[in-house]
Amino acid sequence: MKFRFSGSAAAVLLSLAAVGAHANTTLNVAVFPKLDQEIKDALPEWKKLHPDVDVKVSSLQIADHHNAMTTALATSSNLPDVMAVEVGFIGRFAAGGGLEDLSKAPYSAGQYKSQFINYTFAQATTQDGSIVGMPADIGPGTLFYRKDILDKAGVTEADLTKSWDSYLASGVKIKKATGAYLMASSRDIEDIYIRADLKEGDGVYFDKAGNPIVTSPRFVKAFELAKKARELGLDAKITPWSNEWAESFKRGTVATQMMGAWLGGHLSSWIAPDTKGLWRAANLPNNAYASFGGTFWSIPVKATQKPMSWEFIKFLTTRKETQLASFRSIDAFPSLLSAQTDSFFAEPVAFLGDEKARLIWRDAASHIPAIQRSKFDQVAEEAVHSALDKVVDDGADVHTALQEAQDQIAHRVRR
Repeated sequence: MKFRFSGSAAAVLLSLAAVGAHANTTLNVAVFPKLDQEIKDALPEWKKLHPDVDVKVSSLQIADHHNAMTTALATSSNLPDVMAVEVGFIGRFAAGGGLEDLSKAPYSAGQYKSQFINYTFAQATTQDGSIVGMPADIGPGTLFYRKDILDKAGVTEADLTKSWDSYLASGVKIKKATGAYLMASSRDIEDIYIRADLKEGDGVYFDKAGNPIVTSPRFVKAFELAKKARELGLDAKITPWSNEWAESFKRGTVATQMMGAWLGGHLSSWIAPDTKGLWRAANLPNNAYASFGGTFWSIPVKATQKPMSWEFIKFLTTRKETQLASFRSIDAFPSLLSAQTDSFFAEPVAFLGDEKARLIWRDAASHIPAIQRSKFDQVAEEAVHSALDKVVDDGADVHTALQEAQDQIAHRVRR
């Protein structure tokens, strides 16, 4: 799950001890919002099972959290007992060797693999078979759209999702009829397209041998779609997660947003709660399926309370009740299959006009393949985004920009 925080990025230290308890053990857990809320909600049940074990949560904004964990792992100082790792960072953290291999005894995490959605364990498994994290939540890609804006433009959901070209064509109609932009940033369509419909074992940016593949037809098409969106004036040129981005959803100046299903929780809780009932969710255009976000729980190699840390991780990940409570509280889509069969999934979502959106997301998750992660994924992502900026902002040639990005990535990998 790619959680973001609308407040300060300063650390928030929450003591989650039960009132009146005289604990002889305290687990230190490092997270990013809204995972701190998930643990706070789960603590009463945890305390029933482990009354003498308190949990102290240190929460930082997502980028600051991962920077802090990088430093902690490198220096073996200020290490938590348990840390949350967003899927975009799992490859880099795994390669660093600072995370416990949960495939080995006494953890034997592989025994739980069949209990989770297919692709999650692969994301946290290294080439030598080490499992460096237990899957907490997932981010099946989805298309959120403002139904009221589409209605004014005479655009249907089918128009929006039939194909990538029809998605852009719908954007032209929406812009002409309402003045609203189709998307916040042309990067949105690129980011989703390069993750869509990958084959089992593929990587987003690298092949199985670790070679960059950003000059492939998949990236060329993604860049061409983003370029066309800019040329047609369909993107608002807004940076994701900025104040302007949030305001565009509140005011209805942006009609759609492709992202992980978890965005629905952010829209309803703090980004645009007053737009309740106006939004809907749909599959991605062209019946594409993509993973966008997800979270893992890991134990540092040099942590000092590993047995209890493992018990806490199992409590968060392998219990249906805990996973469902997290989904209800912070829209963390459960990775545990038994949680996905709960009747809660068939309940209407009020924020989305009473649509049964969770069933859409569950179906999407079932189509997502297991792909490999690389420790250089972030390096590649930065290079690709820089190349896209050159194309949409400066008019650079798509093939030339991607070749430059490929060369840059290859150089960084060789260093």
